[in-house]
Formats: sequence, C-alpha cells, structure tokens
Amino acid sequence: MTPLDASLSGTFAIGGDMPVARLGFGAMRITGEGIWGPPPNREGALATLRKLPEFGVDFIDTANSYGPYVSEELIREALYPYGRVRIATKAGLTRLGPGRWDTKGDPDYLLRQAHASRDRLGVERIDLWQLHRIDPAVPRSEQFAAIRTLIDTGVIKHGGLSEVTIDEIEAAQRYFPVATVQNRYNLADRTSEAVLDYCEANAIGFVPWYPLGSGKLAEPGTILDRVAAAHGASPGQIAIAWLLKKSPVILPIPGTGKVSHLEENVRAASIRLTDEEFEALDVAGRG
Repeated sequence: MTPLDASLSGTFAIGGDMPVARLGFGAMRITGEGIWGPPPNREGALATLRKLPEFGVDFIDTANSYGPYVSEELIREALYPYGRVRIATKAGLTRLGPGRWDTKGDPDYLLRQAHASRDRLGVERIDLWQLHRIDPAVPRSEQFAAIRTLIDTGVIKHGGLSEVTIDEIEAAQRYFPVATVQNRYNLADRTSEAVLDYCEANAIGFVPWYPLGSGKLAEPGTILDRVAAAHGASPGQIAIAWLLKKSPVILPIPGTGKVSHLEENVRAASIRLTDEEFEALDVAGRG
C-alpha cells in the first residue's frame, strides 16, 4: 500500500520563505451542509484535522466564511498550537445562509475580519491571508491597499488572491507581493491555464480549488479510469497526481471531514504518473 506522507508531493516555499508540502488540505468541508453551521459529525471533523500533521500535511486553507467561522474555530480546537502547520485563511465574502455567498470588500471590513480571524486561530500573525473575491463595488486599489496594511502592521505574513485574472494579479503586485493565487482549476477545467502559467513564471503559489473535479472523465472506460486502474488508485487520486505533475507551483487542497477520505487523498502524493499517462490525461481534460 502506498505510504501516508504528504511530503512525497514535494515542497513549495510560499512567499519565498514559507516551505510547505505541496499537497495541502482544504477546510471548507468540515462545516455543515451548504458550508453553513457545524459539521454533522463534529468529532469526525476534529479527528480528520488531528491526523493532518501525522500524515505530513502542513498547509491548511480555510476562510472566515466557512461556517461562517466554524472552520477556523475547529482548526484551533484540533491543532493549536500549530507547530510546523501553516494556516491560510480568507475574507471578502459574507454569509446570509446555506449556499449563500456575497462579496464585501470595503477596507474597514477586510481589516476587521483579518483581525478576527487572527483571534479565532489564536495566532500573533496569520501565515497567509487571501482576498476571497475582489468586490466589484469597491475600487480594487482600496482592497489591495488593505492587504498592504495588514502586512505592514504584522497581522499577516503573506497576502494572496482568489479567482483573479493576470491583470488583477499585476495590479495587486503594485501594493503587496502576491504570494498565492487561488482559482478554480482541475483536470477538466482549464479556464485558469494562463493564470497558472503566469504564477509559475513568477514563483507564485497556485492553489486550485475544486481539485478533484473531473466531470465525465471519471466515467468507466475513460483514460482517467484506465490510468487509475493501472496504478491501483481512485480517479480522485489520479486527478491529484496529475495536478502535482502539472506544475511545481501547484498546491492542491482536497478537503474532507472523514479520516478515510483524507487517507485516500494523501496517498496520491506518492503516485508517479508516466509522461505518457500525464499527456493522455492532459489531452482528454482539454477535450
């Protein structure tokens, strides 16, 4: 059986000075249905979080809107003090109910929410804080300037962005060094391909959310199914392995509230696709 060691995925230094195992953990799914309220199995969610350091996972991505607040609170309960585990969180979306997400990017709100996340996580400085969405109703320069303020005042170490274009990254870079970009990207969704290329060229960590998305490629008889069978793996594991081989700046963050699923995801770190398998999957995903 393949080993349970996320460090086999390799490392990436976020912001040039914060090395983490490239296979991380997304903490959205440790909340209730619709990413609202507590998880249906609270002890299971806590047990999953507590397994992360044991499995070599030292990069956790969360947000104040997950719950809201529930994800950050559970992370602290399960893992504080964090040791070598790095916590990334986000703000810029508000919640009015299950499945409801609204942008809110006025600078005062962003500053308050970063301070609140710092308190909930119990840290002096947040390792990585990301703007969850650029609010179109607020000048983006004001939102980027708020991130600069958070860095200058020691509330956060590094700043990042989510769901952005190359133009928006370059605009943000005039205010602070963009350490990470978090866009939707997976084997079957290449909308952010140019953004990924830009991140690789500029040593910016690229955090693909929805990393296990594979659409019809996961159906029986597809190339994904055949490659998975050849490795004795699940299609999801191959989707992660493909991301890890795609670019050295990619930091996949598959999430779950179950230890068994976490184990499956972490085992993907040791899968080595051949160049032929990678190319065949790449072509199928683009189709």
